[in-house]
Amino acid sequence: MTDAASEKRPARGPVPAAAIVRAPLQWRSIEFISDLHLAPETPRTVEAFRCYLAGTDAHAVFILGDLFEVWVGDDARSDAFEATCVQILAQASARLALYFMPGNRDFLVGAALLEAAGMRPLADPTRLDAFGGAWLLTHGDALCLADVDYQRFRAEVRSESWQRAFLGRPMTERLAIARQLRDASQRRKQAGEMEGWGDVDVDAAAAWLRAAGAQTMIHGHTHRPGVSELAPSLVRHVLSDWDFDLDPARPRGEALRLDAAGLVRRSVRLPATPHGNAGP
Repeated sequence: MTDAASEKRPARGPVPAAAIVRAPLQWRSIEFISDLHLAPETPRTVEAFRCYLAGTDAHAVFILGDLFEVWVGDDARSDAFEATCVQILAQASARLALYFMPGNRDFLVGAALLEAAGMRPLADPTRLDAFGGAWLLTHGDALCLADVDYQRFRAEVRSESWQRAFLGRPMTERLAIARQLRDASQRRKQAGEMEGWGDVDVDAAAAWLRAAGAQTMIHGHTHRPGVSELAPSLVRHVLSDWDFDLDPARPRGEALRLDAAGLVRRSVRLPATPHGNAGP
Protein backbone atom coordinates (compact mmCIF):
# COMPACT_ATOMS: atom_id res chain seq x y z
CA MET A 1 0.00 0.00 0.00
CA THR A 2 1.34 3.45 -0.94
CA ASP A 3 0.45 6.99 0.01
CA ALA A 4 0.53 10.11 -2.16
CA ALA A 5 3.99 11.10 -0.94
CA SER A 6 5.53 7.76 -1.85
CA GLU A 7 3.92 7.83 -5.29
CA LYS A 8 5.62 11.17 -6.02
CA ARG A 9 8.99 10.01 -4.73
CA PRO A 10 11.36 9.49 -7.67
CA ALA A 11 12.45 5.95 -8.40
CA ARG A 12 16.22 5.70 -7.97
CA GLY A 13 16.88 2.36 -9.63
CA PRO A 14 20.24 0.57 -9.74
CA VAL A 15 23.46 2.49 -9.33
CA PRO A 16 25.44 2.43 -12.58
CA ALA A 17 28.96 1.06 -12.53
CA ALA A 18 31.48 3.83 -13.10
CA ALA A 19 34.18 3.54 -15.72
CA ILE A 20 37.68 4.39 -14.49
CA VAL A 21 40.22 6.79 -15.96
CA ARG A 22 43.62 7.05 -14.29
CA ALA A 23 45.52 10.28 -14.79
CA PRO A 24 49.10 9.77 -15.97
CA LEU A 25 51.72 10.78 -13.43
CA GLN A 26 53.02 13.51 -15.73
CA TRP A 27 49.74 15.42 -15.61
CA ARG A 28 50.05 18.43 -13.33
CA SER A 29 46.59 19.94 -13.84
CA ILE A 30 43.18 18.96 -15.21
CA GLU A 31 40.24 21.21 -16.07
CA PHE A 32 36.53 20.43 -16.30
CA ILE A 33 33.96 22.34 -18.35
CA SER A 34 30.38 21.71 -19.49
CA ASP A 35 27.22 23.28 -20.87
CA LEU A 36 28.71 25.60 -23.46
CA HIS A 37 25.74 24.98 -25.79
CA LEU A 38 27.72 26.08 -28.83
CA ALA A 39 25.59 27.08 -31.81
CA PRO A 40 25.85 29.34 -34.89
CA GLU A 41 23.83 31.88 -32.90
CA THR A 42 26.50 32.08 -30.15
CA PRO A 43 29.63 33.34 -31.94
CA ARG A 44 31.08 35.05 -28.87
CA THR A 45 30.78 31.87 -26.82
CA VAL A 46 32.45 29.91 -29.63
CA GLU A 47 35.29 32.43 -29.67
CA ALA A 48 35.62 32.26 -25.88
CA PHE A 49 35.87 28.48 -26.19
CA ARG A 50 38.54 28.77 -28.87
CA CYS A 51 40.56 31.21 -26.79
CA TYR A 52 40.16 29.09 -23.67
CA LEU A 53 41.44 25.91 -25.32
CA ALA A 54 44.29 27.76 -27.00
CA GLY A 55 45.36 29.40 -23.75
CA THR A 56 44.90 26.79 -21.03
CA ASP A 57 48.03 25.22 -19.61
CA ALA A 58 46.13 22.21 -18.25
CA HIS A 59 47.42 18.81 -19.31
CA ALA A 60 43.86 17.57 -19.88
CA VAL A 61 40.41 19.07 -20.39
CA PHE A 62 37.30 17.02 -19.60
CA ILE A 63 34.12 18.23 -21.33
CA LEU A 64 31.21 16.89 -19.28
CA GLY A 65 28.37 17.23 -21.77
CA ASP A 66 26.34 19.80 -23.70
CA LEU A 67 29.30 21.15 -25.61
CA PHE A 68 26.80 21.73 -28.41
CA GLU A 69 23.32 23.19 -28.22
CA VAL A 70 22.26 20.37 -30.49
CA TRP A 71 24.01 17.53 -32.32
CA VAL A 72 21.90 15.58 -34.79
CA GLY A 73 24.55 13.20 -36.10
CA ASP A 74 28.20 13.03 -37.07
CA ASP A 75 27.35 13.46 -40.74
CA ALA A 76 26.82 17.16 -39.89
CA ARG A 77 30.46 17.58 -38.88
CA SER A 78 31.51 18.94 -42.29
CA ASP A 79 28.91 21.74 -42.29
CA ALA A 80 30.34 25.23 -41.81
CA PHE A 81 29.66 25.79 -38.10
CA GLU A 82 30.35 22.21 -37.08
CA ALA A 83 33.58 22.15 -39.10
CA THR A 84 34.76 25.24 -37.24
CA CYS A 85 34.14 23.51 -33.92
CA VAL A 86 35.95 20.37 -35.11
CA GLN A 87 38.94 22.49 -36.08
CA ILE A 88 39.02 24.19 -32.67
CA LEU A 89 38.88 20.83 -30.91
CA ALA A 90 41.46 19.18 -33.17
CA GLN A 91 43.95 21.98 -32.63
CA ALA A 92 43.57 21.63 -28.86
CA SER A 93 43.75 17.83 -28.85
CA ALA A 94 47.06 18.01 -30.67
CA ARG A 95 48.69 19.43 -27.53
CA LEU A 96 46.56 18.20 -24.59
CA ALA A 97 44.33 15.28 -23.66
CA LEU A 98 40.72 16.12 -24.54
CA TYR A 99 37.88 14.00 -23.15
CA PHE A 100 34.20 14.19 -24.05
CA MET A 101 31.15 12.95 -22.13
CA PRO A 102 27.76 13.25 -23.86
CA GLY A 103 25.08 15.46 -22.36
CA ASN A 104 21.37 15.73 -22.94
CA ARG A 105 21.88 17.98 -25.99
CA ASP A 106 24.73 16.16 -27.71
CA PHE A 107 24.23 12.49 -26.83
CA LEU A 108 24.38 11.65 -30.55
CA VAL A 109 28.06 12.53 -30.80
CA GLY A 110 29.65 9.42 -32.26
CA ALA A 111 32.97 7.86 -33.12
CA ALA A 112 33.40 9.85 -36.34
CA LEU A 113 33.28 13.22 -34.60
CA LEU A 114 35.46 12.02 -31.73
CA GLU A 115 38.11 10.86 -34.18
CA ALA A 116 37.99 14.03 -36.28
CA ALA A 117 38.28 16.22 -33.17
CA GLY A 118 40.85 14.05 -31.42
CA MET A 119 38.61 13.63 -28.38
CA ARG A 120 38.59 10.58 -26.15
CA PRO A 121 35.17 9.17 -25.17
CA LEU A 122 34.14 9.36 -21.53
CA ALA A 123 31.43 7.14 -20.07
CA ASP A 124 28.77 8.56 -17.76
CA PRO A 125 29.63 8.13 -14.92
CA THR A 126 33.43 7.89 -14.79
CA ARG A 127 35.71 7.80 -11.78
CA LEU A 128 38.85 9.81 -12.34
CA ASP A 129 41.83 8.77 -10.24
CA ALA A 130 44.20 11.71 -10.01
CA PHE A 131 46.58 13.31 -7.52
CA GLY A 132 45.91 10.65 -4.93
CA GLY A 133 42.13 11.11 -4.96
CA ALA A 134 39.04 9.78 -6.71
CA TRP A 135 36.57 12.10 -8.46
CA LEU A 136 33.25 10.96 -9.89
CA LEU A 137 32.37 12.67 -13.17
CA THR A 138 28.87 12.82 -14.67
CA HIS A 139 26.88 15.17 -16.85
CA GLY A 140 24.17 15.17 -14.19
CA ASP A 141 20.94 14.72 -16.11
CA ALA A 142 20.62 11.04 -15.18
CA LEU A 143 20.41 12.11 -11.53
CA CYS A 144 17.54 14.60 -11.99
CA LEU A 145 15.07 11.93 -10.96
CA ALA A 146 12.20 14.20 -9.93
CA ASP A 147 11.64 15.06 -13.61
CA VAL A 148 9.99 11.74 -14.37
CA ASP A 149 8.93 12.74 -17.89
CA TYR A 150 12.50 13.63 -18.81
CA GLN A 151 13.86 10.37 -17.42
CA ARG A 152 11.41 8.42 -19.60
CA PHE A 153 12.45 10.50 -22.62
CA ARG A 154 16.13 10.01 -21.78
CA ALA A 155 15.75 6.25 -21.61
CA GLU A 156 14.00 6.26 -25.00
CA VAL A 157 16.48 8.43 -26.91
CA ARG A 158 19.53 6.66 -25.46
CA SER A 159 18.31 3.33 -26.83
CA GLU A 160 20.06 1.88 -29.87
CA SER A 161 16.79 1.40 -31.75
CA TRP A 162 15.70 5.05 -31.33
CA GLN A 163 19.08 6.39 -32.37
CA ARG A 164 19.29 4.13 -35.40
CA ALA A 165 15.85 5.25 -36.56
CA PHE A 166 16.57 8.93 -35.88
CA LEU A 167 19.93 8.92 -37.66
CA GLY A 168 18.26 7.25 -40.63
CA ARG A 169 16.08 10.30 -41.21
CA PRO A 170 17.07 13.09 -43.61
CA MET A 171 19.10 15.88 -42.04
CA THR A 172 16.27 18.41 -42.48
CA GLU A 173 13.90 16.18 -40.49
CA ARG A 174 16.45 15.64 -37.73
CA LEU A 175 17.03 19.37 -37.39
CA ALA A 176 13.29 20.04 -37.27
CA ILE A 177 12.78 17.43 -34.54
CA ALA A 178 15.68 18.87 -32.55
CA ARG A 179 14.17 22.36 -32.78
CA GLN A 180 10.81 21.06 -31.58
CA LEU A 181 12.37 19.31 -28.59
CA ARG A 182 14.44 22.37 -27.71
CA ASP A 183 11.43 24.70 -28.00
CA ALA A 184 9.34 22.38 -25.81
CA SER A 185 12.05 22.37 -23.16
CA GLN A 186 12.27 26.16 -23.25
CA ARG A 187 8.50 26.49 -22.83
CA ARG A 188 8.62 24.25 -19.76
CA LYS A 189 11.32 26.43 -18.22
CA GLN A 190 9.45 29.65 -18.96
CA ALA A 191 6.26 28.22 -17.49
CA GLY A 192 8.09 27.32 -14.29
CA GLU A 193 7.25 23.63 -14.71
CA MET A 194 10.81 22.61 -13.93
CA GLU A 195 11.07 24.47 -10.63
CA GLY A 196 12.41 21.96 -8.14
CA TRP A 197 12.94 19.33 -10.84
CA GLY A 198 16.16 20.60 -12.36
CA ASP A 199 18.58 19.44 -9.69
CA VAL A 200 20.11 16.09 -8.91
CA ASP A 201 18.61 13.72 -6.38
CA VAL A 202 20.89 14.08 -3.37
CA ASP A 203 20.44 10.53 -2.07
CA ALA A 204 21.03 9.01 -5.49
CA ALA A 205 24.13 11.14 -6.03
CA ALA A 206 25.50 10.03 -2.67
CA ALA A 207 24.81 6.40 -3.61
CA TRP A 208 26.72 6.85 -6.87
CA LEU A 209 29.70 8.24 -4.97
CA ARG A 210 29.74 5.42 -2.43
CA ALA A 211 29.48 2.77 -5.13
CA ALA A 212 32.36 4.35 -7.05
CA GLY A 213 34.57 4.69 -4.00
CA ALA A 214 34.78 8.47 -4.37
CA GLN A 215 33.96 11.39 -2.09
CA THR A 216 33.62 14.19 -4.63
CA MET A 217 31.27 14.44 -7.61
CA ILE A 218 31.76 16.88 -10.47
CA HIS A 219 28.80 17.49 -12.77
CA GLY A 220 27.14 20.03 -15.02
CA HIS A 221 23.65 20.18 -16.54
CA THR A 222 21.87 22.19 -13.84
CA HIS A 223 23.48 25.57 -14.63
CA ARG A 224 23.77 26.17 -10.87
CA PRO A 225 27.51 26.42 -10.24
CA GLY A 226 28.67 25.93 -6.69
CA VAL A 227 29.69 23.46 -4.03
CA SER A 228 27.35 21.59 -1.69
CA GLU A 229 27.36 18.65 0.68
CA LEU A 230 25.46 15.55 -0.39
CA ALA A 231 26.04 13.60 2.82
CA PRO A 232 28.70 13.58 5.53
CA SER A 233 32.11 13.53 3.79
CA LEU A 234 30.46 13.55 0.33
CA VAL A 235 30.38 16.76 -1.74
CA ARG A 236 29.63 17.87 -5.25
CA HIS A 237 31.03 20.64 -7.43
CA VAL A 238 28.59 21.90 -10.07
CA LEU A 239 30.10 23.34 -13.23
CA SER A 240 29.11 26.66 -14.76
CA ASP A 241 27.33 26.97 -18.06
CA TRP A 242 28.84 29.39 -20.59
CA ASP A 243 27.15 32.36 -22.26
CA PHE A 244 29.04 35.26 -23.80
CA ASP A 245 26.25 36.27 -26.22
CA LEU A 246 23.01 36.94 -24.32
CA ASP A 247 24.48 39.87 -22.37
CA PRO A 248 28.03 40.67 -23.52
CA ALA A 249 28.43 43.05 -20.59
CA ARG A 250 27.90 40.12 -18.19
CA PRO A 251 29.62 37.10 -19.74
CA ARG A 252 29.45 33.75 -17.99
CA GLY A 253 31.96 30.94 -18.15
CA GLU A 254 34.19 28.96 -15.81
CA ALA A 255 36.58 26.05 -15.80
CA LEU A 256 37.04 23.95 -12.68
CA ARG A 257 40.73 23.20 -12.24
CA LEU A 258 42.12 20.21 -10.38
CA ASP A 259 45.72 19.79 -9.31
CA ALA A 260 47.60 18.36 -6.37
CA ALA A 261 46.33 21.21 -4.17
CA GLY A 262 42.65 20.47 -4.92
CA LEU A 263 39.87 22.17 -6.89
CA VAL A 264 39.60 25.84 -7.79
CA ARG A 265 37.29 27.75 -10.15
CA ARG A 266 38.78 29.86 -12.90
CA SER A 267 36.81 32.45 -14.86
CA VAL A 268 36.98 32.28 -18.63
CA ARG A 269 37.39 35.61 -20.38
CA LEU A 270 36.87 36.69 -23.97
CA PRO A 271 39.96 38.75 -24.90
CA ALA A 272 39.40 42.27 -26.13
CA THR A 273 40.23 43.21 -29.70
CA PRO A 274 42.85 45.89 -30.40
CA HIS A 275 39.93 48.34 -30.68
CA GLY A 276 38.86 47.60 -27.11
CA ASN A 277 35.80 45.55 -27.96
CA ALA A 278 35.25 41.88 -27.23
CA GLY A 279 35.60 39.40 -30.08
CA PRO A 280 33.05 38.74 -32.82
